[in-house]
Amino acid sequence: MTSIDDGRVAALLAAGDNAVSNAARGKAFEDLLTYLFELVPGISASVRNQLDAFSSEEIDIAFWNDGDPNGLRQFDQIILVECKNWSKPVGASEVTIFNAKLEARGRPLGVLVAASGITGDADDLSAAHQILFRALGQKREILVVTRTEIEQLCDTDDLVRLLKRKKLQLAVSGTIYGVS
Repeated sequence: MTSIDDGRVAALLAAGDNAVSNAARGKAFEDLLTYLFELVPGISASVRNQLDAFSSEEIDIAFWNDGDPNGLRQFDQIILVECKNWSKPVGASEVTIFNAKLEARGRPLGVLVAASGITGDADDLSAAHQILFRALGQKREILVVTRTEIEQLCDTDDLVRLLKRKKLQLAVSGTIYGVS
């Protein structure tokens, strides 16, 4: 278990909140997620803002996962992360685009970090929640993490537990854990 530096998290969130451009806001959020994930045992080698061969799609962050027993052992070796540091929930079209990026790369799992969550209702699978449910039918899991959840993390064990709970909840009910 590695402690998460609250001051660093607060500073990166503040940098995003006070940014003068959307690019700077997004970069601060990506810096935060890179910091958090690279603290997890077995997670390394992040690649950021990488375009595909056709220069048509960008991956915000990609991590290599060695599958450390104290980390994300049962997760895919490559974890793609999409960051949306928005003040409003991310809609179905953006979730669809992320799902398409995962599909094009043959990835079974992705993490969407949506500061304000996603649109719709988990109970009736409306709006963006429906995209997550449909992705399951394609053997693809999209885990959604919010800013509030990030702010509650104290150490890497908290992050690992959060991601495992989300993965379990998604598999069992077709909805995402902790996002309304």
